[in-house]
Amino acid sequence: MTAATDPTAPDERRTLWIVLLLNAAIAAGFFVSGLFADSSALIANGVDNLSDTAVYALSIIAMTRGNAWKTRAATASGVMLLIFAGGIMLDVGRRYIQGSEPIGPTMMIMSAVAGVVNYTCLRLLQRLKEPDVNLRAATTFSYNDFISNGGILIAGFLVLWLGSNWPDLLVGLATAVIAIKGGIEILRDARAETKKDDANPS
Repeated sequence: MTAATDPTAPDERRTLWIVLLLNAAIAAGFFVSGLFADSSALIANGVDNLSDTAVYALSIIAMTRGNAWKTRAATASGVMLLIFAGGIMLDVGRRYIQGSEPIGPTMMIMSAVAGVVNYTCLRLLQRLKEPDVNLRAATTFSYNDFISNGGILIAGFLVLWLGSNWPDLLVGLATAVIAIKGGIEILRDARAETKKDDANPS
């Protein structure tokens, strides 16, 4: 069934547009606050949300195409997450060697705002019935983001309490690990969809 004949397509497209715009806004917030607060965790999540935004745009395009396009878009999503994770690990390593002075209160406020936004995205995606491989990937992204926001909140408190940068670096590293896990899951899902399509050609 193509997007043109699928009655759920308009709802899915509308949801993806809303999630895309929310992620673009929160990514900008993460970058600005991350630079201000000298926080690896905030910048890591900014890069994460920016990559999510690109993937949602790709998913919207794929919705007007066939299943093969949707699977390719999901595969691109998984690869993008893995690349993002590698970049964050490099940033954490740089800050560990060169040092950093993250600002705990800024981290806590930004993580709380982002948590509300990502929870909203997650709920919107979970309402969709029979999500395809791209929508399942989008749900994975939002879930990972929501978990990361909780980690930043805790890290911000520990930075404020201990006066040390290691909680910020730890959450940055944890964000990369979560991204690796999510990327692998998305690639497995895309591979399973490819095998299903090969076994049941339309």
